[in-house]
Amino acid sequence: MSVLDLITFNALKESTGADFIEELIDAFLEDAVTQIAEMKSALAAQDSETFRRAAHSLKSNAATFGAGDLAVLARELEMLGRERNLETGNKIEILQEAFEQVKIQLNRLR
Repeated sequence: MSVLDLITFNALKESTGADFIEELIDAFLEDAVTQIAEMKSALAAQDSETFRRAAHSLKSNAATFGAGDLAVLARELEMLGRERNLETGNKIEILQEAFEQVKIQLNRLR
């Protein structure tokens, strides 16, 4: 089972050029690690606005790459931040695991 929508990924690859896709993958993976870390620290600080912004960025970037499950999880967290409800339960851990799966697949597609 693919964690990426390969039609979306291949369309991105085609529109940016095969040479540039590796740079985009690297940037996405680095940004996602930063955004997840920001979400965790914002959660610890109960900073719902920073939490929301990081989740929003992760959602948008994941959708660009066709990482639908990751985008949906990030969107759920974004909505919690928007509602100033940082009762996330284990959603961050689930998001982290989804990201790890996306990372594995993106590295295979290089």
